[in-house]
Amino acid sequence: MKLVIVGVGKLGLALLEGVTSRGVIAPSEIGLLDLNTARVTEIAARTGAQVVTPADLPGTERILVSLQPRVFMEAADWLAQENAGYISTMAGVSVAALTRRLGTRRVVRVMPNLAATIGRSQTAITGPREATDAGDLAFARTLFAAVGDAYELPEHLFNAFTGMSASGPAYVAVVAEALADGGVRMGLPRPLANELAAKLLVSTGELLQLRAHPGLLKDEVASPGGTTIAGLAALEKAGVRGALMEAVVQATRRGNELGKDQE
Repeated sequence: MKLVIVGVGKLGLALLEGVTSRGVIAPSEIGLLDLNTARVTEIAARTGAQVVTPADLPGTERILVSLQPRVFMEAADWLAQENAGYISTMAGVSVAALTRRLGTRRVVRVMPNLAATIGRSQTAITGPREATDAGDLAFARTLFAAVGDAYELPEHLFNAFTGMSASGPAYVAVVAEALADGGVRMGLPRPLANELAAKLLVSTGELLQLRAHPGLLKDEVASPGGTTIAGLAALEKAGVRGALMEAVVQATRRGNELGKDQE
């Protein structure tokens, strides 16, 4: 079997659907392993993948581990297989921790975000030389390119990537909710305010990709003495910019803490 996905949550399912719909791996060559047997059986029947058990892991070419870090500590003994490569999506679990618990240097650490479920993820990828030489790093890059953009980063930047990009959809969702609340406060119907906020963030993201710096877009919208600059002054007074920066800092620190739990 070319790939077994251990932990078929939202990310595991998104990856399965992405790689099979794009022809990266045939569904029959993918195994699914999850404690929720009813759900994974339904997914397998719908996608053509196979339901497997830990007893089926020997001989698997590569294993994608998409578990909670605390669960990984309990599962590492039966996950460890000879001649297998590993890809981990677990937040805070370092290459060193993966190597020690799985008994191999053929480990790739990745960090995607929730946008993988719509094929628009940003995924960080890293691994040691052994993973590169065995083709595991290239394999992981191909997998996650099927659900968005993949970036190779040095491992010391992984928790910062997690704190910004992987956690970022939650921050932006709070911004959208706050914008919609402001619209409602000023009289807009709630359904319309929610729709406008969501579409505003999508279109603004596309505009930002056409500019060299976010400040350029801000300056285009904010005319002298107008409504936008008045709103921006309120944001600065409320410390919104600093709060978002601090969110990234605190999420990065939490990633560091999770990594220490695995040492």
